[in-house]
Amino acid sequence: MSQVIFANCAVLDGTRNERREDHHVLVEDGRIHEVSDRPLGGAAAETVDLRGRTLMPGLIDAHLHVFLNEVNIGALDAVPLTLLAINGSLALKASLMRGFTSVRDTAGGDFGIKAAVEQGLIEAPRLFISGQALSQTGGHGDFRKRTQRALGCDCCSGLAYTARIADGVPEVIKATRDELRKGADFIKIMVSGGVASQADPLDSLQYRMDEIQAAVEEATNWGKYVAAHAYSSQAVMRAVTAGVRTIEHGNLIDEPTAATMARKGAFLVPTLIAYDSMRRRGREYGLSEYSLQKNEVVLAAGLRSVELARNAGVKIGFGTDLLGQLQNDQCREFLIRAELMRPTEIIHSATIVNAEILQRVGELGELVPGSFADLLVVEGDPLADLNLFQDEGRHLSAIMKGGRFYKNRIAL
Repeated sequence: MSQVIFANCAVLDGTRNERREDHHVLVEDGRIHEVSDRPLGGAAAETVDLRGRTLMPGLIDAHLHVFLNEVNIGALDAVPLTLLAINGSLALKASLMRGFTSVRDTAGGDFGIKAAVEQGLIEAPRLFISGQALSQTGGHGDFRKRTQRALGCDCCSGLAYTARIADGVPEVIKATRDELRKGADFIKIMVSGGVASQADPLDSLQYRMDEIQAAVEEATNWGKYVAAHAYSSQAVMRAVTAGVRTIEHGNLIDEPTAATMARKGAFLVPTLIAYDSMRRRGREYGLSEYSLQKNEVVLAAGLRSVELARNAGVKIGFGTDLLGQLQNDQCREFLIRAELMRPTEIIHSATIVNAEILQRVGELGELVPGSFADLLVVEGDPLADLNLFQDEGRHLSAIMKGGRFYKNRIAL
């Protein structure tokens, strides 16, 4: 039985709006065993004196792409799965070192990379996967050039591995069942145009209602759920009406749509940093002018969509959606949201709300007995300074996942 005591810490729990001083936390066999305002003891325990540092739950990124290693997604057509996996493993470790102890891959991540994480073969956050995203022909997940009838095989084309085409209710049912068979934790569908895709207008409506409903029914039958890439109000409204649980992006929603999302219990996962980063750095890495033009539209509307959702009572998660070389901007999402949201709200989005999205309430995003010991030690008070999440984890003196230290600069 392994035990670690974090002594003399300021506890910042994902469920509260305050930082509690002079606390002590006992970790036993990879989980939180006790949180107390009195000193704790254990004959076999290793004691780590935090001397007033902040102890908080590990962060969760609910919209990340392990295998989208290029900003110019089209370049992945010539990239084999082996190279995708190596680059993806490096990206996962970098996320962990920024304090993200869990991530949700929303297109492409598969059972193999997830098994590598769970078996400890690579240092990475907990990984939740959608498998290949589902797209209609010509939709946001159809990255064929207009001169192409088909992409290469899955083992030779990163694009083929990331998404799949499914048209009509029978194909959608089959594709949904197949991704669940392959170990998907949830299903991702594309119901509107997007920034990175080259053939579809941003405001296009994708998938018929019966196709969306088919994916939702099949996922629900497995105890899973559907996440939908969607931007316009009409696309979002169609998705949540059909039973979609999480809306990814949602930049162009209006008040009635936000109200419907709240009534249906749907989550919004904004990814504001993606558009900011693509504007600043996208052209440098080959993003097309068409994509840059579409990016300006959703960038301008991003904060407003979060405000509308917040005012309507929609639960707001935390995602980044950064491609390839832009992934080192991951923690800037905190600073962009700070223009509108309080630090407590943002941290809740990245912890307890995302844990609910992952269907892991009580295990992730909280610092309570029984939860996984996925913990960060922060050199300061994040409620007073969100810059403590910047600089590639520089201000995190310790990172623990499942009771194991992946980083520890604290003298024992």
